[in-house]
Amino acid sequence: MTAPLHDKRPGTSGARLPDTQHGMRRRNLSRVMHAVAAHGPLSRAAVASKIGLTRAAVSTLVEELIRSGFLDELGPERPGRVGRPGSALAVSARGPVGIGAEVGVDHLAVCAVDLRGETRARSVRRVGNRGRPAEAALRELAALVQRVCDDAGRAGMSPAGLAVAVPGLVARDARTVVRAPNLGWRDIDAESLRLPGLPLTVDNEANFGALAELWLGEDTPEDFLHISAEIGIGAALVVDGRLLRGTRGFAGELGHIPVRAEGPPCPCGGRGCLEQYAGEVAVLRAAGLEPGEDRLRLLTDRAASGDKAVRRALRGAGTAMGIALTGAVNLLDPEAVVLGGALSRLAPWFLPALERELAGRTGGRACGVTVSEIGPDGPLLGAAHSVVRAVLDDPVGVCVAG
Repeated sequence: MTAPLHDKRPGTSGARLPDTQHGMRRRNLSRVMHAVAAHGPLSRAAVASKIGLTRAAVSTLVEELIRSGFLDELGPERPGRVGRPGSALAVSARGPVGIGAEVGVDHLAVCAVDLRGETRARSVRRVGNRGRPAEAALRELAALVQRVCDDAGRAGMSPAGLAVAVPGLVARDARTVVRAPNLGWRDIDAESLRLPGLPLTVDNEANFGALAELWLGEDTPEDFLHISAEIGIGAALVVDGRLLRGTRGFAGELGHIPVRAEGPPCPCGGRGCLEQYAGEVAVLRAAGLEPGEDRLRLLTDRAASGDKAVRRALRGAGTAMGIALTGAVNLLDPEAVVLGGALSRLAPWFLPALERELAGRTGGRACGVTVSEIGPDGPLLGAAHSVVRAVLDDPVGVCVAG
């Protein structure tokens, strides 16, 4: 069985440009963009030093990027530097933006992120999508996407692409939701979300959450297992800075690993899956609480106040997650496990049980488990930043597509 790392989806840098003069130019434009985005403001000389090209070659590339609206010239560098000051370059605050969207079980969300990585527009709607017709949910999401695109347009920015995070399995066409048990979706084509001239990519929410950790986390290694724990529980494995997707693109279904073979039935068709013990609904049920709009706040407040039933439910969730993670950690040997998603806010009460179970089942050899600094916004931000990364990877391609 193969497990491809090579990936042509936005932000993965998987699509190699041809080894022609035109391809070399496009790669060098990308190198300039990435240098300024990561280290700017920079002078032309500083860019040349960082990417190993001559100052003359960099000046030509920079002029093209300024004309295309990707870079701005800010004027002379700060005083005090030796020699004649160069003109500082920065990624433009206008120009292309990445549009990220998320379909959650209980919400829809859209945001626009500029090339500097700043969120410039955002729209969120609380709505129950479990069992709701996919067409209705996608129609409402499309309206939110249009609203955010309009907001970006009024600020002088143009959408470069749309990436959508969903809690389910997505085919390698990056458009078809094969199965999303917590939504009740099967074989849903998200083509209706495509706006004229706007490339569309759909991917699993845990994958986008992992990419957000990789790109935005302070000390995230390039080899880690990311857990997205909410109503459903998903996972994504990053190896050498790239997602490991599996043959069909379905890798990471941690929530449907059986914890107890004869446990309660799961919407996926199995029994005793992790989600039936550590998913949000399962935790509420074990704590004797009814689902509601402020359920996470309720769990947090009750746990903090010492509610024995809630704390017992969270310990049980941590134990179940530790059992499920044992197989993944023993098999994959990641450098780190990063816990994200809404339930990461409850980590103080279930993480000790998780770590204890994991250490006991791996002979103490388990990697460390950390809590995401990004939190529940990971999938949405990862989706938007995947488009931004695609622009930085190939700014010429964006111009051609536009």
